Amino acid sequence: MVQTLPKSLTLQEFLKLPETKPASEYIDGAIIQKPMPQGEHSVIQGELTSAANATLKPQKVARAFPELRCIFGGRAIVPDVTVFTWERIPRKENGGVANVFALAPDWTIEILSPDQSQTKVTKNILHCLKHGTQMGWLIDPEEQSVFVYRQTQSTEVFDEPEELLPMPSFARKLQLRVGDLFGWLLE
Repeated sequence: MVQTLPKSLTLQEFLKLPETKPASEYIDGAIIQKPMPQGEHSVIQGELTSAANATLKPQKVARAFPELRCIFGGRAIVPDVTVFTWERIPRKENGGVANVFALAPDWTIEILSPDQSQTKVTKNILHCLKHGTQMGWLIDPEEQSVFVYRQTQSTEVFDEPEELLPMPSFARKLQLRVGDLFGWLLE
């Protein structure tokens, strides 16, 4: 659902609006509500967040967050999974995780939902890369493929079960094959 806004609504005014379920994003002057996650989406999102955190969080390398609002470059987006290196996680004075993340993630992951625009999701990934994100994934459960976007390389598609998925440099210890990712749907 896209709502065209009056020209006077700014990003700051959008951020003061009540939260919606599912989340809404502010992109190029429009409020775009994300589709409600369904089964495949939820399984992949949950398992991927858990796998990333099990590997990266204990050594304080990075932390994965599901459905975290990121505000940067004139947009407020809510990727399905974001991963921030440990030293870039915004913190409160007491050391706890902050509520507001006004920066691009180090790794952004989107999971395509039925009837969701692949173009819109790809534009969000490219926006992240433009603002410093190291890597973006677009996971398509229907096609059982993963599109991998990087700042300085061509987009690659991974769709063979035995293919090892590339990781950002900080997450190299996380080893996932295409078959692992989509195998979660069979558990």
